Amino acid sequence: MPDHLPVVVVGAGIAGLTLSLCLARAGVRVTVIDRAQELREVGAGLQLSPNASAILFHLGLGSALDATGIRPEAIAIRDGASGRLILRLPLGEAMVERYGAPYIVIHRADLQGTLLAAVEQEPRVSLHLGVDIDSLQEDEAGVTVAGREAGQPVEFRGGVLVGADGVRSMVREKVMGGRPAVYTGRTAWRATFKAEGFVAQSFRHNETGLWLGRHAHLVHYAIDAGREINLVAAIDDVWNDDGWDVPGDPEQIRAAFARWPEPVRKLIAMPESWRKWALCEAPRDTPWTRGRAVLIGDAVHGMPPFVAQGAAMAIEDARVLSGVLASGTGGDVEERLSGFAEGRKARTDKVAAAARRNGRIYHLGGAAAKARNLGMRALGAERLIAGMDWIYGWRPPEG
Repeated sequence: MPDHLPVVVVGAGIAGLTLSLCLARAGVRVTVIDRAQELREVGAGLQLSPNASAILFHLGLGSALDATGIRPEAIAIRDGASGRLILRLPLGEAMVERYGAPYIVIHRADLQGTLLAAVEQEPRVSLHLGVDIDSLQEDEAGVTVAGREAGQPVEFRGGVLVGADGVRSMVREKVMGGRPAVYTGRTAWRATFKAEGFVAQSFRHNETGLWLGRHAHLVHYAIDAGREINLVAAIDDVWNDDGWDVPGDPEQIRAAFARWPEPVRKLIAMPESWRKWALCEAPRDTPWTRGRAVLIGDAVHGMPPFVAQGAAMAIEDARVLSGVLASGTGGDVEERLSGFAEGRKARTDKVAAAARRNGRIYHLGGAAAKARNLGMRALGAERLIAGMDWIYGWRPPEG
């Protein structure tokens, strides 16, 4: 980054912290701003495919990720009507052999905590929490973020403004002129429970489960080094709450899966509490850049979670943008940001389209679901995995 001013990052989630760490390691100063008084990642588990884990391992975070995450041996895909196994896709060592990096499932808080601990060791990063932003300005001279921190007025100047503030991004709306997030017509229910003493025929400690059914699907896997089970249920719904993360009535989610096979009903009954999210996307016409401002992660391409690539795309964005900002000894910053956006948009659009397609396929019922199951079995595990090569095999450009 040739400018003498730091990069100002709004948002200290996975996208913002990964970018900050990458920039600092490349010699670039960073100011990170977040409205939260303390960083506490909401949600539950997430999946880190090899395209994302390779970046994090390159940053030296592999041991920390393995300490709290799990490398599942397989994904078992089952039919939500009959309970029968459709296909088992190998993960574990098969992922490392094929892509050179592992497939990891991990609690969001553990990933964020790992990134935060690494960022806090970087003298080039200045982290400011509890900041209420009043204004965001971008011009030819740089960017300015003004607000209040601990009740006192503050102002942050930078050479580039990065909006890494999630699918309901303030930067997208106030700086880019982008529109609010768009509801997808689906709700995600998330919960965790202690793994100790839990036994179900369909559940293996080191296997991810994916159940496909009419208007819904369920994912479950172990997190917290195997001490907890993470559940994510996605349901076709009309509920859309501005709070986006609210308590869910356990009876409501149990009723939604009341006719599913017994192993699913047992899983759904285990948690004492649930949280639910209205699943939203960033509008597809969202501008990625404006002058010296740029969006990354869910702020610009928030997508349905049906290829488990939301966090991965944010991590990829962070790695690529850090290379763009740290490269060269001159040149036009706006031009480089536009080049970053052009290069990333094609890929994230394709991944988002795959997620939407999976959402339709996962939620089929009746004869269409039977045809889906037969088609997956006919393809077989090897060809289905090969169909993910373009996602999992991606690596950052050199330089």
